[in-house]
Amino acid sequence: MERAALPGFGGIMGPYQSEIRDSEVRALLQKVKSNSYGSYLRRMKLAKARAFAGEVVDFEFPVTALIGTNGGGKSTILGAAAIAHKSIRPALFFPKSFIGDETMSDWGISFDIVQKSKNPTQLIQRSAKFKRSKWVRDDLIERPVLYFGIQRTVPAGERREFKKLATVNYKFSGKRSQLTAEVQKQVAKILGKDVSRFEHAAISNSQSFYVGGDGTITYSEFHFGAGESSVIRMVSEIESAPDNTLILIEEIENGLHPVAVRRMVEYLIDVAGRKSTQSIFTTHSEDALLPLPPEAIWSSIDGKVRQGRISIQALRAITGRIDESLAIFVEDSFAKEWVESIIRNLVPEHIDEIGVYAVSGDGQAYGIHTSHQRNPAVSGKLKSACILDGDSPKPADEAAGVIKLPGQAPEAEVFNYVASNLDTLSMKLAVALHLQPDQEEKVRRIVIEVNQTNRDPHLLFSQVGQKAGLIPVAIVSSAFIGLWMAGNPAEARRIADFIAGKAEEEPLRK
Repeated sequence: MERAALPGFGGIMGPYQSEIRDSEVRALLQKVKSNSYGSYLRRMKLAKARAFAGEVVDFEFPVTALIGTNGGGKSTILGAAAIAHKSIRPALFFPKSFIGDETMSDWGISFDIVQKSKNPTQLIQRSAKFKRSKWVRDDLIERPVLYFGIQRTVPAGERREFKKLATVNYKFSGKRSQLTAEVQKQVAKILGKDVSRFEHAAISNSQSFYVGGDGTITYSEFHFGAGESSVIRMVSEIESAPDNTLILIEEIENGLHPVAVRRMVEYLIDVAGRKSTQSIFTTHSEDALLPLPPEAIWSSIDGKVRQGRISIQALRAITGRIDESLAIFVEDSFAKEWVESIIRNLVPEHIDEIGVYAVSGDGQAYGIHTSHQRNPAVSGKLKSACILDGDSPKPADEAAGVIKLPGQAPEAEVFNYVASNLDTLSMKLAVALHLQPDQEEKVRRIVIEVNQTNRDPHLLFSQVGQKAGLIPVAIVSSAFIGLWMAGNPAEARRIADFIAGKAEEEPLRK
């Protein structure tokens, strides 16, 4: 498995690892960068649409996740992407009411699009504007679009179009056929369920109904789980769609187990490689983000968009929708664990007041903190601080609420302290790893070996855990952090005093 493990989701076998290889992700990123698709929505500027004004979204990866709090603008971005294409009616996403929608007259969206049939070498520009109570779109792009809205997870028994199938007088005159081999294969990967006996029934030119079975019994779609039904339908339509299709999905996690959510996103990445599709989905699920590179994740908050990995809980902190009074933004999950350990041990009196949020990178952490401070609607009720990694080029400014962790890479700083003091710390490390004291020498050898062979500091603690007998990475990192704190009281106290000072400040009032 080439794909790097993502921190923070470890079990006994270590952090989550995607079924999609790194080489596949890199190839898809490069395919977009080189404009090698036959048809692809490359960039979109929301000149004005609902709360957005002048915001730009780059689709740098063929599977894009849109995240944000309720009302944050996810569906606006999804709908804006849809209406660049001829087959989508703007009213599907942006209906106009003549009560309260007067400001729609200012709306406008522009698009940069790869369309090889129109221009083999350059992006083409298109726009959509709302004028005189209707949408005006120039020279629309002909491209297949599949839209899967929230209604896809409504149980079949509650869907009006299927009511006739439950009547005594209904006579089915169509054909039942097995799912294609590719659909069977992909649904089985997502749901972890054999669907080789399932069938598809065409009840009209545009409507399908499914029949399940295991070779012994059969049952109609009325008795499917809502998530099961939606996955079979989506995969069936995607596999039968032409290459270069645009796939739009509202709340991809609806009706699905977290594992199935991850596998569904992995499927979209896989089909992007096989069929040159482009997918855009909205989500409130952390699991949906796990298989994706940072370039594929866009958050929308109060009319602003940001690219990069960020947790759903961090989004709530950014908008002030949390119970704590101080939000601390850090670069990744290890920095979060380190800072939280300092709070637990040295600032326990403020522990209920503080939330620590990993937001993927120093630019994200610094930018979120500074924009937070400039927004009086948020800063007036929720204080903010930023603790960056030591190697960040962003400036530390304690007065502005920004400090840095010691050293360069945080994992390396903590690991190297223990590795440099093994003569006195190996016994304590063995005990902290929940091992017997007589395994001290084994622990010493493992730390020395990892220290000699490691190339990526982010993997230091997972490598120690694997070699020490599948010890969960959370236990390993906690053990090293505890030893670092005991041996570096001045540095730990520096960070603790900064946090305590921020916790005791009055919120900004502007």
